[in-house]
Amino acid sequence: MLDFNGQVAIVTGSGSPRGIGRCIARTFARQGAQVIVADINEAGINETVDIIKGEGGKADGFKLDVTNEDSVKEFVKNVVDKYGRIDVLVNNAGISQKITVDAMTLEDMKRVFNVNMFGLFLITQACARVMRKQKYGRIVSLSSVSAKRGGGVFGGAHYSASKAAILGFSKNLAREVAEDGITVNCVCPGAINTDIRKAMEGSEEDDKRLAQDIPMKRIGLREEVADTIVFLASKEAGYITGEDIDINGGSHMD
Repeated sequence: MLDFNGQVAIVTGSGSPRGIGRCIARTFARQGAQVIVADINEAGINETVDIIKGEGGKADGFKLDVTNEDSVKEFVKNVVDKYGRIDVLVNNAGISQKITVDAMTLEDMKRVFNVNMFGLFLITQACARVMRKQKYGRIVSLSSVSAKRGGGVFGGAHYSASKAAILGFSKNLAREVAEDGITVNCVCPGAINTDIRKAMEGSEEDDKRLAQDIPMKRIGLREEVADTIVFLASKEAGYITGEDIDINGGSHMD
């Protein structure tokens, strides 16, 4: 069991019941972390907090719009004022859209990048400043197999491009903050059993066809992504930084 007692872990996008964020937040709580549920959806925040507390974990919720610099600054200030530190940031908030390049508009591209990359930049910058003062921190960002193989699993080209940008940003940041005891890593999930992916990508039959192209012959579980993130955020992973970990059942191998 990894020990996160006394640590404060922020998980963005963890109010939604449809993706991976809620599962990540619950997994951190089971390891003893004080979880900060951050999302733009207040009802979803309250649901996640109630679930974690019902399981005996520690959770608090704060509304956050990662695309708004003032919202990000206020959020980080509120967390630090209340808890005194930020040990872990998981950049899970993100959006996608199933669309071809031919049908895509510039506004589509801007909207996806605004959340997936620019919003990630704002919250990461703010939290990293706190972590540098502490001389300790863990930052884990969700990229995607689509960033490496050029789509084919989830969303359009703008989604793939934004997730690829996260990889380059994270590697550079890892070099900048390494001497301050901060690690920066990414995970790149493949096809994962989430409601949001099902809604965008099709039926159960489509899932079966997709699974045939995966060496393990199945869709991944949210828990498998969450467990990897929690490990990367642990003290035990202190010598791992600038890495991107594939979680895709072998559908893409670097």
